Amino acid sequence: MNHLKDKYSIENTDYTIGQDNVQRWGFDVHNPVFGISAGLILLFIVALLLSDAATAKSVLDGIKLSIINNFDSLIMWSGNIFLIFILGLAFSPFGKIRLGGADAEPEHSNSSWFSMLFAAGMGIGLMFWGVAEPVAYFTGWFETPLAVEPNTPEAAKVALGATMFHWGLHPWAIYAVVALSLAFFAYNKGLPLSMRSIFYPILGDRTWGWFGHAIDIMAVIATLFGLATTLGLGAQQAASGLSFVFGINNSVDLQIGVIIFVTFLAGISVYRGIDGGIKLLSNTNLLVAFALLIFVALAGLAAAFNTIPVALMGYIENIIPLSNPHGREDEAWMHGWTVFYWAWWISWSPCVGMFIARVSKGRTVREFIFAVICIPTVITLLWMSVFGGIAIDQVVNNIGELGANGLTNVTLALFEVYEVLPFSVLLSVISILLIMVFFITSSDSASLVIDSITAGGKVDAPVPQRLFWASMQGAIAASLLWIGGTEAMQALQAGTISTALPFTIVLLTMCVSLLMGMRTELQHHKLAYS
Repeated sequence: MNHLKDKYSIENTDYTIGQDNVQRWGFDVHNPVFGISAGLILLFIVALLLSDAATAKSVLDGIKLSIINNFDSLIMWSGNIFLIFILGLAFSPFGKIRLGGADAEPEHSNSSWFSMLFAAGMGIGLMFWGVAEPVAYFTGWFETPLAVEPNTPEAAKVALGATMFHWGLHPWAIYAVVALSLAFFAYNKGLPLSMRSIFYPILGDRTWGWFGHAIDIMAVIATLFGLATTLGLGAQQAASGLSFVFGINNSVDLQIGVIIFVTFLAGISVYRGIDGGIKLLSNTNLLVAFALLIFVALAGLAAAFNTIPVALMGYIENIIPLSNPHGREDEAWMHGWTVFYWAWWISWSPCVGMFIARVSKGRTVREFIFAVICIPTVITLLWMSVFGGIAIDQVVNNIGELGANGLTNVTLALFEVYEVLPFSVLLSVISILLIMVFFITSSDSASLVIDSITAGGKVDAPVPQRLFWASMQGAIAASLLWIGGTEAMQALQAGTISTALPFTIVLLTMCVSLLMGMRTELQHHKLAYS
């Protein structure tokens, strides 16, 4: 039934997927998206080289803070709108629509699908912040959520609830809006798998012109810079772990070495494709992560399992006050954490959203939404409760480095928790390996995303092209660490966050466009979805 024409399908436009592409040197790239994106990225790196990292960080931090301070309500309310919108779709008649048409079959098993969702979306973030964030909120490291008194039982509950708020339903709703929109217009309407295609109901054939070019270029830059930032900051955590466990000097050279190693392995994963690369790694990594979670939970039995209901109730009780941007006593905390997080998720949504779309063909809209929203939230609840609960317990009872000195180094916090647990060296080594494999899956998924956008929406672009983008991510991260270390990485992070404002408008418009497209789907395929 999905071959029937409607006014938002590829049959109603003269555009052919890949018609603006240039084939040269084994590449198949869109003109001008590829050239302008690569040029702007190169210009940014050259600007950092000619100035200095501290100056660039200062300028970009100013832009970032201006956006966070002046558009906090817009960003916060947008997060709420995305969650309400995506849940509304799940319970509406649109939930019956199957991505790819009524007869489409899923391309991946449920377990592999769930693994890839988690690995590409937030796996590395949970490793980095699973200990540090709850402890930061509990101790008032940088203010406390809802202005709660630090180091109190109420502070522990709110800290775990606020951590869940930042990693639970809201961010995954942001990802789901982008992913569902991309999957629907690519698989049900036959449009290119690219950000611009989502806006065809609104822009018509102007989608293939400079409006569409601008959207795709912005998505490429946000994705590449966001991934490079994640690689750089994650490499610092992995290097900190290596230094902590084995006494290796935690130098920039070690951090760059980690990036080179991870980029090399990511290249192998990209070369092997989705089934032989990212799917295999995601399945393996999720099993290892769960084994680590269970062992750590058993090692800190009381602290770990007692905090699961505490974290859940803290989340449920505080989700509405934490979602409200008006009249907050904790405005500094809200700006420093929640608005920053929401801006980061929005900036990162083209990357994660497109990868989720790439692996979700054959799912119904309802199945898709509940899987993308609920399953990662449940995993996050378990992870943050166990690691955050044990860390807070160590602070309360003056156990180990965290108990003695509190949160002093975010990159070391996880390894400091392990220091007082059984088999601490083994746990640290496993965690370092997990961090690296999460890097590989993130790099692999981002390469697929950038490759698709810069190939005009093609999903079968040449392998050398995907390898090029995987190498570029590592090269940018390594170059920035070499140029200016942490300050250069923070400058890039601030630049990525600065794309959140235009992307917020893009995502809100995306919701309208998706509704327009879904209405025609039900109208033209009533029998198939009845």
